[in-house]
Amino acid sequence: MKRYLLFGFSIFSYLFSIATLSLLILWVYPWGFLPHYIDIGIDASVWYAVMFDVGLLLLFGLQHSLMARDFFKEKILAKFPHSFQTSLYGVASAICLYLLIYFWHPIDTLIWDFNDGFFFWFLTAIYLFGWFFAFISTFLIDHFELFGLHQGYRVFKSIPEPESCFQTKFFYKYVRHPVQLGTLIGLWATPSMSFGHLLMSIGFTVYAVIGLYLEEKSLVKTFGNEYRDYQEKVPFLIPFTKPHS
Repeated sequence: MKRYLLFGFSIFSYLFSIATLSLLILWVYPWGFLPHYIDIGIDASVWYAVMFDVGLLLLFGLQHSLMARDFFKEKILAKFPHSFQTSLYGVASAICLYLLIYFWHPIDTLIWDFNDGFFFWFLTAIYLFGWFFAFISTFLIDHFELFGLHQGYRVFKSIPEPESCFQTKFFYKYVRHPVQLGTLIGLWATPSMSFGHLLMSIGFTVYAVIGLYLEEKSLVKTFGNEYRDYQEKVPFLIPFTKPHS
């Protein structure tokens, strides 16, 4: 019975995570046909909106980073089966992301706004490229493992956990974190940039840099000199720049 519950929860976590990420992708772009997007929502004064939105960004960033740290895994997540931990992390992250989207207070003063023409289509193409790049990158490191589905399946089929294996496929030969790079491109590339969208993009960028810095400490702890060599050869977040650890 336990293995059915764990596998069922991993499926729920995967679908919930994908649905919330899809909502984010739609939410940050001015499609025009959606009733709710980043510049349409709860009315508030500018300063209240800034403080509230920063709070939402902090909630997402802290949850996303703290739950991924070794001390949290050892003290809190260790109480749960190992195969359950990634799915639990995915559900918690999806909830925090949904709260950010649902309760976001727009600051709709525009910095730039292209309704048509070259820049509209250019920025739209970059936006689509960024999310596609991030999506493809998840499959280079095992998409279903990343979202916890493989862990649940292994429990269901009584397959032992494989040993951690460090791989550098395709995009990972040119940048250490292509998933995050694609996500940031998708967040920044918009034909209509408001102050609220700018705040969100800056917040996610700061979170990504800090979170990845902490994640790399864990990766060095796991893979040792193999990952240190990778840091010395491959750029952190921007391809074709000088690598640094």
